[in-house]
Amino acid sequence: MIGNIIAGLTGVGVAAPAGPTSVEYLVIAGGAGGGNGGVADGAGGGGGAGAFRTASGFGVSSGSPITVTVGVGGAANTNGGNSVFSSITSSGGGRGGYQGTKDGANGGSGGGAYNDSGTATGGTALDSGSYCNNGGTTGGSPYYGSGGGGKGSAGTGGTAGTGAASSISGASVTYAAGGGGGVGSTNPIMAGGSAGIGGDGANGSNAATTGDVNTGSGGGGGSSTAGKTTAGAGGSGVVIIRYADTYADAATTTGSPTYSNAGGYKVYKWTGDGSITF
Repeated sequence: MIGNIIAGLTGVGVAAPAGPTSVEYLVIAGGAGGGNGGVADGAGGGGGAGAFRTASGFGVSSGSPITVTVGVGGAANTNGGNSVFSSITSSGGGRGGYQGTKDGANGGSGGGAYNDSGTATGGTALDSGSYCNNGGTTGGSPYYGSGGGGKGSAGTGGTAGTGAASSISGASVTYAAGGGGGVGSTNPIMAGGSAGIGGDGANGSNAATTGDVNTGSGGGGGSSTAGKTTAGAGGSGVVIIRYADTYADAATTTGSPTYSNAGGYKVYKWTGDGSITF
C-alpha cells in the first residue's frame, strides 16, 4: 500500500502522454498583388485572396516530419504563393488584371479585371467549392477596376470579395479578403474586403495598399491617374494547427512556429516555412 502511494507521488510507472492521432488545421495561401493601372487609360483589378482550407480530424502519426510551407504575398501583377500542410495545399491568389493583360488571373480566389471601358474577365477560383471565389468582371463605366475574390464572396465591378473568420488560434481572426480595384482620379477608393483586410484600390489622391500580412488577402489595384498607377502587394499566408491538450507537445518543430496552450488546445502557428514531428 505504501509502495503504491510513493509510486503515485513520484510518477514511477505513470505513462507519458501520447502524441495526437489527428489535428485541426487552417491553411491560408498568399494573397495576390493587384494589377497596375494605366495612365489615363484604365484602372487595375484587385488581387484575389489565397485559398482558405480548414478541417478537423486530419490524421497524423508519430515520428514522421510533416512539411509546412507558407505562401508569400504576390507583388503587383503577380499571383500569391501556395501554402502547404502535409498533403493539404491551398492555391495562391490570382493577380489583378493590368494594362498588358486585362483579365484577372486564376488563383485560389481569382483576381479582378482591369477596366478601360472595355470588357475584361475576372479570374476563376482554382480551389473551387467553399475555399474561395472568382474575381470581378468589368464593363461599362471606364476607369473602375474590379475587386478580387475572397473566401466569403466573389469580387464585382464595385466591391472586393469579403474574407471569413476562424477561431482556431483562440481569438476570432478574419482571413482571405480580396483587394479593391483601382479607380479614376475623382472617384472614391474601392476598399479592400472585410474592412480593409484586403488592400484598398488607388485613386488620384491615394496609393494602393497591401493586403494584411499573414491573412492571405489581396492587394489593391492601381489607379488610372498618373503617379498612382502602382498596385499593392498581397498579404502572406499562414498555417495553423491545433489539437487537444491531453496529448503531448510536438517532439520537434522547425520554422519557429508560435506555440500556445489555452482553452483546451495546443496551437502551433507558422508564418514561414518549417515542419512538425509528433
